[in-house]
Amino acid sequence: MSSMKGAGLAAAVAASLAGLLFGFDTAVIAGATQGLRATFGLDAAGLGLAVSAALFGTLIGSIFAGAPGDRYGSRTVLMWIAILYLASSLVSAVSWDLWSLFAARFVTGLAIGASSVLAPVYIAEISPAERRGRLVALFQMNIVIGILAAYLSNFVVGQLVDGDMAWRAKLAVAVVPAVVFWLVLMKAPQSPRWLARVGRTEEAEVAIDRLGMGDPKTVLAEWAAAPVGEGKLSWSRHRTPILLAVGIAAFNQFSGINAILYYLGDIFAAAGFDQVSSDLQSVAIGAANLLATLLALTLIDTLGRKPLLMIGGVGCAAALAATASIYSFGLDRSLLLPCLVVFIGFFAVSQGAVIWVYLSEIFPTAVRARGQAIGSATHWGLNAVIAFAYPIVAAQTLALPFWLFAVVMAVQVVVVWRWFPETRGRSLEAVESDLSAR
Repeated sequence: MSSMKGAGLAAAVAASLAGLLFGFDTAVIAGATQGLRATFGLDAAGLGLAVSAALFGTLIGSIFAGAPGDRYGSRTVLMWIAILYLASSLVSAVSWDLWSLFAARFVTGLAIGASSVLAPVYIAEISPAERRGRLVALFQMNIVIGILAAYLSNFVVGQLVDGDMAWRAKLAVAVVPAVVFWLVLMKAPQSPRWLARVGRTEEAEVAIDRLGMGDPKTVLAEWAAAPVGEGKLSWSRHRTPILLAVGIAAFNQFSGINAILYYLGDIFAAAGFDQVSSDLQSVAIGAANLLATLLALTLIDTLGRKPLLMIGGVGCAAALAATASIYSFGLDRSLLLPCLVVFIGFFAVSQGAVIWVYLSEIFPTAVRARGQAIGSATHWGLNAVIAFAYPIVAAQTLALPFWLFAVVMAVQVVVVWRWFPETRGRSLEAVESDLSAR
């Protein structure tokens, strides 16, 4: 297979911008909460409803995105997702009551969930095996960039706009990346693997040549010689990739990553801090996240997926155990931020970067989007459960959640070492053949 052409890299980058919208639209609401309270007179439950609306949509979007992705092609559905991002941002900004805001944020969640399924699938299907890891990991890097961009955007808008218009302007900014996402996707071709699977051979040849995937006739012959899976996702045929998808998604969430990010202020307050700048905490955590994600891009196609997951598991377990010890044994509270930064770093270089790559690699082309949807739905479903349960458990004992997360990360190391196959540098067809034999 020849090296990837500029058009191929451009198409991968275009799809990865779904991650930027994912991160931006997830984080931007944090800068609007005070304005929402004032404008709509929200109590704690009303604010929780407004903030969590996107999470409900995300779960549903991840569950139902797979089937249209396999039927119409991931690139086509991603263009519709860009329109959902655009429309929901506009309605969020002009929302006239809590329910209109809830509906708009719910649609934003649908787009986020669907993005987490289809963008990695598209990138994986157009990428050469030797660069697939870092190209799919661009999606995660853009999530991190999107989160930081939302924090920066909120700060800048807050300096320029006052009163009721401030939170509306913050939410409206998301229109800009949504338009850019739609425009760049227009220039990206359909996945040639998808085109070949649905019998559009001539279009597949053109896309293969345009993307620099090799000689079209040779590439199509290689794909044709690979085992052809049925178009229906089933437990009997796809048990191994389904278990791997559920496993990596479950470990991702039981690391405690989102519970920590969602309740970062409460975590610091519980350690005894009277006033710690939430903006400074966000910058420190966000910077560690971005730097570690950039490191992961350089390692994922050289070290491989398994070593990163195992190294990350050890590092996360140690950092989480240290955090738990601060609460359990009354250690110096100044150690809390360094412990959490270390945790974020190890998470980002392992689970954060690997999950979307691995999910996009382990299912056959015929059911790849639906398989990715299983992993994404597991990810978002557990996210909701853990985010709900964390404050309840932490109210009883601050240390217990962190001890639990640390133990799960230690278990991950063993499970990954024993049962997870390495996919680095292997064609998607070779991975499919290997897993179908298990």
